[in-house]
Amino acid sequence: GQKEQRLPQIKTQGGTSMDRTYYVGNRRRFYDMMETESLAAIFAGEELWKTGDEYYPFFADRNFVYLTGLKCKSAVLLAAKAANGQVSERLYLLPPDAQAERWTGVRAKPHEAAEKSGIEDIRFLNRFEDDFSRLAASGEYAKLYLDLYRFDGNQPDRPSGRLLYDAQRYFAYLQIKNAAELTGLLRLIKQPCEIEALRRAEEKTRAGILAMMRNSYPGKFEYQYKADFDHALGQFGPEGAGFPSIISAGKNNFCIHYYSYTGRAQEGDLILNDVGAQHDNMITDVSRAWPCGGKFTDRQKMLYDCVYATSEYAFSKIKPGMPMKEVDAMIRRFNAERLVEAGVLASVDEIGKLMWHAGAHHIGYDVHDMVKMPETVQPNMVFCVDVGVYHEEWGIGFRLEDNCLVTENGCENLSAAIPRTVEEIEAVMRGE
Repeated sequence: GQKEQRLPQIKTQGGTSMDRTYYVGNRRRFYDMMETESLAAIFAGEELWKTGDEYYPFFADRNFVYLTGLKCKSAVLLAAKAANGQVSERLYLLPPDAQAERWTGVRAKPHEAAEKSGIEDIRFLNRFEDDFSRLAASGEYAKLYLDLYRFDGNQPDRPSGRLLYDAQRYFAYLQIKNAAELTGLLRLIKQPCEIEALRRAEEKTRAGILAMMRNSYPGKFEYQYKADFDHALGQFGPEGAGFPSIISAGKNNFCIHYYSYTGRAQEGDLILNDVGAQHDNMITDVSRAWPCGGKFTDRQKMLYDCVYATSEYAFSKIKPGMPMKEVDAMIRRFNAERLVEAGVLASVDEIGKLMWHAGAHHIGYDVHDMVKMPETVQPNMVFCVDVGVYHEEWGIGFRLEDNCLVTENGCENLSAAIPRTVEEIEAVMRGE
């Protein structure tokens, strides 16, 4: 079989802020992984059209942000690694445009981009095409790295896709390499400043979930719960939620990715949320469930205790060297055994009736972080421990999802301070 690609070495001391040194280091590691005689073009992306003359708010490509720290529309990072291993880099920005900036905001100035990213050679975007063509035609480069990730075939072409087509047409001798393979390895192992940012994001997430718990009552609409969460996060600054919040009540909990917020909590319903805040671009992903009236029913408590015991067991077992695939498999086995013991299932083979999804996905710059999935668990990875049970006959569906930081000898639950047990949740809802 193929050998797993060796992971980049990340220093685990110091460096607790995402400053210029952090972004310079990210690029250096990226360039170290590039082959010689290679070009790389990483794009910030563009606004997506919504309707009429309206566009969705611009959201910068996460790999571009990871490598530069910038969120500038249409910007491009162009790097060239020579045969001797020397790397030159350039950053291309939209030029100043007083009229456009009056409507859509001030554009980043070259000195500002240089200060943030550590890139010294800053040029305007109208030079990119000529510069790229000149390098590609020089005879000094044989490969081109582009971020070629596509979620599905219906996804609109991104700038990297358009450059791919042009390169294949005009510079067919360039061997195409997928830059996402490299960033996926880099983003897998979290650096100290990234872990610190996740801790800060957990504090915001906790505030949002507590706001929903403390203001829960039968008759409340899902959009009102969401307003509580958004208001709590808004007190920390403008970053807000890291992904569209999933907040549902009762039967709506059986839609795993639910975004309507139109339901209304009824007496006896569980409120499910799957939410996360962000801090310095790092995103948490936490799920909690609670009875809208403040008291678990016997059946709700029975199922919740099984799920909680499974989560605690997982956190007691996860450690470096464990096969990554075993995390979800272990969770599934242990939860099945608890549900059989509780008399909910007749056999562990029936677990598929109640467990509808796995959950050990990595988090970071994306809530489902775009990392290269490893064969084994390693220190400084951060992924979710997500245990869900969906009992449609009883009308009870929920999940308990926490964020697991792998340490040298075990792991840490980064979201442990967000109420998790039946007793903790009911105490919060009593106002204690």
